[in-house]
Amino acid sequence: MESPVPSALSRFASAVPLVAALVLAPPLAAQEAAISVELNAQEQVEAGCKLSFLARNGLDGDIAKAVYETVLFDNAGQVERLTLFDFGTLPAGKPRLRQFVVPGLQCEALGQILINGASTCEAGELGAAACLQGLSLSSRTDVEMMG
Repeated sequence: MESPVPSALSRFASAVPLVAALVLAPPLAAQEAAISVELNAQEQVEAGCKLSFLARNGLDGDIAKAVYETVLFDNAGQVERLTLFDFGTLPAGKPRLRQFVVPGLQCEALGQILINGASTCEAGELGAAACLQGLSLSSRTDVEMMG
């Protein structure tokens, strides 16, 4: 009579295809090419709050100019201001650090940042939608990035 509990060998053999698929799968970034923007740091300076963003272009071509319409929210969730952040040139496959000083803003009062859209996206053959298509947002600070 056969045991109802599968042997360790048969359990291992049934798991091999799953493990192989996970190991051989391309990284997520390679599966979905996109622009990623990370709020990397914030620093209070005399003029206001300096925001440092790390932008990566995972697309197959350069972006000549990317300007994002950005909404800053305070800790209570109210709109503090609507502004434009000009990320400039984003070459394919190369990270770029962009810094913006928001005049009169206290960094500790900033709760969330919303990328509302791209007011300018000069991306050549990639098309004007390239700056938003698959846009990935993250933060290394307490400030939440949304899009």
